[in-house]
Amino acid sequence: MSVRLFSASINGIDAQLIEVEVDSTPGLHAFNIVGLPDKAVQESKERIASAIRTNALIPPSAKHKRIIINLAPADIRKEGPAYDLPIAVGYLLETGQVKFDTSDKVFLGELSLNGAIKPVNGVLSAAILAKNLGFKEIIVPVTNAGEASIIKGLNVFGASTITELIDHLSGIKPLKPAKYQAPKTIISEDDGEAFRLIKGQETAKHALMVAAAGGHNILMSGPPGSGKTLLAKALVDLMPNLSFPEAIEVTRIYSSLGLVNGSSLMSNRPFRSPHHTSSAPAMVGGGTSPKPGEISLAHRGILFLDELPEFPRHVLESLREPLEEGLITVSRASGSIQLPAKFTLVAAMNPCPCGNYGELRADCICSPMNVIRYRKKISGPLLDRIDIQINVPRETSTINQEPMPIKKFNEIREKVANARATQLVRFRNSKIFTNAEISYKNIDKWCQLEPEAEKLLQNAVASRALSLRAYHKIKKLSRTIADLDKSELIKPNHIAEAISLKINEKLLGESN
Repeated sequence: MSVRLFSASINGIDAQLIEVEVDSTPGLHAFNIVGLPDKAVQESKERIASAIRTNALIPPSAKHKRIIINLAPADIRKEGPAYDLPIAVGYLLETGQVKFDTSDKVFLGELSLNGAIKPVNGVLSAAILAKNLGFKEIIVPVTNAGEASIIKGLNVFGASTITELIDHLSGIKPLKPAKYQAPKTIISEDDGEAFRLIKGQETAKHALMVAAAGGHNILMSGPPGSGKTLLAKALVDLMPNLSFPEAIEVTRIYSSLGLVNGSSLMSNRPFRSPHHTSSAPAMVGGGTSPKPGEISLAHRGILFLDELPEFPRHVLESLREPLEEGLITVSRASGSIQLPAKFTLVAAMNPCPCGNYGELRADCICSPMNVIRYRKKISGPLLDRIDIQINVPRETSTINQEPMPIKKFNEIREKVANARATQLVRFRNSKIFTNAEISYKNIDKWCQLEPEAEKLLQNAVASRALSLRAYHKIKKLSRTIADLDKSELIKPNHIAEAISLKINEKLLGESN
């Protein structure tokens, strides 16, 4: 008589229910797995046989039976070692070595040769799927138990060996459900030292505050040694910790790649800084079976692109859709997936190949054609999607300046936190968290301008021939600036500041 258990397959970051069916018939020994398994799943036969035998249970080779394992649906490719545990338990159940009700349980886990249950990827997504489909229990490796216990209303059992699991399923020695533990926020001991120790650059620091408060993209242009990289890394100090819904989104992505490291829930915002030699699949995601790339790993955090023009043109152009939509669709012959990519882009660049173009105290050795060619590596449509564009000059008069007092830094961080809290209240009935995510459909609802402010913005659009996207970017920037001022309506001074942050006539010699 065949038996059926349940497991889960991870496609991108989403889980899909997999039925594991086990059946046997008398005959010469055979152990076959069908249902489009990959090499790792096929090799599970040897791991399962060794794990069962070393734990004093009857292995498949000891019986004169043809055993067949079906992983359904059969048209979905099954990858990875997470099916070891459900296949092994299914075999033990079919051969009568254990008895229990399989209808309300989901199994995931990799088996070692001695019967230990090793951690697998995507457990959080599998737990969310189990909860949504009405399952009562999910049984996972003990290392993954904290991750799965995030989901309330689902009993999570973490087992360390197959013997321990069999004793639990048989009622001999039941396991205790894993209890959710709130994540511990990693607070730097330097208390914002990366931001406070940057001398001078007050304009850039203010722009970073606006970017952190509203989740706005920012591009910094300046000569080598002006502090662009330090400013970008210091932006993390200003951003508040992830809210619970944001943390769930981020942890799912990292869980699908096995990057959670056993912790229950991520609380600090990601900071990703890929090298300029990164390929387009590494940036946006891909592979034979599409996996999240750098832009998804930076979801709800920061994607820092240093030396922006050095990135291949096609890699930069691949950022257009996620910058606009907040997600990326990756299509391959095996299928397509949608991956979240709501990140804050922080980019840094030099004004020319030597870096000294426009500097009064240094000579530029680049020809005009080389300067133009260097700048044209960044397309106008990509620039149009960047909210804040600022120059970061080389400052030498601030060498002896004292670091920013902790009190002042805490005031700045508190202003950012208050602005973010205001946005969470504003968008509580929607699926967005920051002003940068406001779409054209609701921008008039959430970005209400005073008449004089609207007139100022209309004049700027007309005089500078700005695109409609730039018009919306300025409105969203001004909404953030107004939030920092604790103003319900957007005033003319908010619009004026937003225009100065968005329109940088010195940058690339363009008006937007």
